[in-house]
Amino acid sequence: MSLLSIGTVAFDAIETPFGKTDKIIGGAATYISLSASYFTQNLNLVAVVGEDFPAEYIALLNSKGINTDGLQIKKGEKSFFWSGKYHNDMNGRDTLITELNVLADFDPIIPASYQNCEYLMLGNLTPMVQETVINRLAKRPKLVVLDTMNFWMDVALEDLKRVLTKVDVLTINDEEARQLSGESNLLKAARKVLTMGPKTLIIKKGEHGALLINDNDKFYAPGLPLEEVFDPTGAGDTFAGGFIGYLASTGDLSFENMKRAVIHGSAMASFCVEKFGTENLLNLNKQMIADRVAEFSKLVNF
Repeated sequence: MSLLSIGTVAFDAIETPFGKTDKIIGGAATYISLSASYFTQNLNLVAVVGEDFPAEYIALLNSKGINTDGLQIKKGEKSFFWSGKYHNDMNGRDTLITELNVLADFDPIIPASYQNCEYLMLGNLTPMVQETVINRLAKRPKLVVLDTMNFWMDVALEDLKRVLTKVDVLTINDEEARQLSGESNLLKAARKVLTMGPKTLIIKKGEHGALLINDNDKFYAPGLPLEEVFDPTGAGDTFAGGFIGYLASTGDLSFENMKRAVIHGSAMASFCVEKFGTENLLNLNKQMIADRVAEFSKLVNF
C-alpha cells in the first residue's frame, strides 16, 4: 500500500524546561514519514529544502524506506527554520524565529512514480498547497488525511474550507476545533466540523489523548502517563504518521480499525516526546511499539 506524505523537511531549534538544542532536523513530513516507516514500506515524500540541508540526513531517510524523489533541493537557498521555547507546563510555547526561506514559494511537484498513491497525508502547510497536491494526482487516493493549524484559520480560512471538502480525515487540536466551528463544546464543535467535508475528525488533546469521531461513532484514546517528557515538537505529526501508516499497512478503513490506528499513532507520539527532535523515532523496533500499544490497552481495559 503506497503512502504519500506532504509537508516540511526543516531545521528546528528547541528550548524546553529540560534542555535546549542547536539546529536539528525537524519538519512535519520528517516526523510523519519516520513514524509511518515502522508500519508500511512503500513511502513517498514531497517537500522542499535548501542547499544547506545535509545529504547524510536524506540518506538516513532513504535507509528507513522513505523515497525522496519528490524532495526538491533549491541550490543557493536555505531550508525552512523554526525556533521555539516551551513554557514550564510544556502545553504552551513561544515562537522565537520563523524563517520561511524555500517554503515561501513552495510548488509541490508530484513525481510520476508517486501518482498511484493509495494513502495521502497532507501535513501542515498552506491550504492552497495542500489542495494543489490533491488536484495534481491523476486519481483520488483511497484515503486523504489533512492536518492544519489555527494560523491558517486566521489568514486563509476560505482556502481551508475549500480543501476540507476534498479530504476524508481531518486532524486538529481542541483549540483549533473550537475556532474552526465557533462552538465551545467539543462534541458540538466536532459535529459542525464534520459538516464541512471530512467524514472523520481526530481532535488531538496533547497529553490528554485524542478523540476520534464520525457521524455515527466516537472513540476516546487516553494519553499515556510518561515519567519524562523532553520535547513535544513533532508529536502531532508523529501521531498522524503512525495513524495513516497503520491504516496503510492493514488496508482496513473501518471505524473499528481507525480506533486501532489512533492507539498506534498515540504510541508513536509517546515515543517522540521522550527525546528531543526525531532522536527516538530513529531507534525503535516493532517489539518496542507492540509493548507500548499494550500499555495503552491496559489503561482502558476494565
